[in-house]
Amino acid sequence: MASVSIFLNGLVWGPGMVAAMLGVGLFLSIRTGFVQVTLLPAAVRRFFAAFREKRTGDGEPPFRALCTALAATVGTGNLVGVAGAIALGGPGAVFWMWVCGMVGMATKFAEVTLALHFRERWAGEYLGGPMYMIRHGLGHRWHWLGSVYAFLGIFAAFGIGNATQINAVVAGINQALTGFGVEATRGSDLILGLLLAALVGAVLLGGAKRIGAAAEMLVPFASMAYLLLAVGVLILRADALPAAFEAIIRGAFDPGAVTGGLVGSVFAVMRTGMSRGVFTNEAGMGTASIAHASARVKHPAEQGLLGIMEVFLDTIVICTMTALVILCSGVSVPYGSDAGGDLTATAFSAVYGDWVKLILAGCICCFAFATVLGWGLYGARCAQYLLGSGAFRSFAWFQTIAVMLGAVLDTGVIWSLSETVNGLMAVPNLIALVLLSPVLGKLTKEYKSITRR
Repeated sequence: MASVSIFLNGLVWGPGMVAAMLGVGLFLSIRTGFVQVTLLPAAVRRFFAAFREKRTGDGEPPFRALCTALAATVGTGNLVGVAGAIALGGPGAVFWMWVCGMVGMATKFAEVTLALHFRERWAGEYLGGPMYMIRHGLGHRWHWLGSVYAFLGIFAAFGIGNATQINAVVAGINQALTGFGVEATRGSDLILGLLLAALVGAVLLGGAKRIGAAAEMLVPFASMAYLLLAVGVLILRADALPAAFEAIIRGAFDPGAVTGGLVGSVFAVMRTGMSRGVFTNEAGMGTASIAHASARVKHPAEQGLLGIMEVFLDTIVICTMTALVILCSGVSVPYGSDAGGDLTATAFSAVYGDWVKLILAGCICCFAFATVLGWGLYGARCAQYLLGSGAFRSFAWFQTIAVMLGAVLDTGVIWSLSETVNGLMAVPNLIALVLLSPVLGKLTKEYKSITRR
């Protein structure tokens, strides 16, 4: 099974996918006038304005919609995925994650803006995302593409949005307990899975509003706690920062020189960084637009600005902090193997001591729990699109049951299969973004003219 998943992952994330992700992102950057640069100051202002905005009127508050999207993106991929990217691709993989993030800001802006433009209102809620963008934007003959996206989204919710997250939670808790002499067993993993399933079910079965409320509490708290820990490491290891940045830049183009020959292909480094970058920020997959589509805004591009901030916070800030902690901590990186969360925990422990593993386990639990909730919403909306309104609650039950399975499944196979589904989901979304780019250009130009008044 492991060899099959690795083969499929390599096939999906081959040269064609890397070129498509970068190419579409660059195309959308040009089409929007490089919004990730020209509108970044406006995006920062919009972020703080949304945070202070009063919660009245139809639709979800814009900041809550952002937190729901961040719940699905700021997860174990920022801790486990970044560590794996460095181990498999060397420090240079971080550079390609940055490239993915910079290009992804324009892609995410496009996804969110078009999702709000083509969303529909049903039973007091706004529904949107790539499937609705395809249905209303591309016409009847393209409806099958929206159905393909929704079908893949349901399966992705059980992988990237459930099994990988729960597996990382269990691994993090077990590692923390091992440091205090408590050995984990398959039975204890199952007990953790049951507890997590009960918590997930309590929120998912409460519907979209309860998911958003939970995300709004969890994401800011967990993010700030983790960033404070990371900043502390960088302050204590400030002398190692120049070497860390040098390894990232040099390793992007000469990986063998940095990893001792264990990672020798520039394309391998690029593929690893790109695939893990997409895994963390999901730009190009279109999933975050499902959450953003519920926002109450005057113009679609207003929420598009928060899409830019989503990628900025996820990849440029949190992923970079994780990478620098690993590279500055002085721990030995096992190049050529998917180190996962163990490497991140070891790096923090090398600076703070084993006690920090408990705090990291808490952060991982918050991140992963929020991610399961965010992806629970995505999967439920995809099920609704295909099967009707009643599918939301049915999917929530299946997602809750799947949490228990995620607690005892193999991590390596899950990560590989999740990355494969990510790539497959990106295909219909990227096609729609290119075909609808004239609409995007018009909306962007319209919003820029409004802000100049």
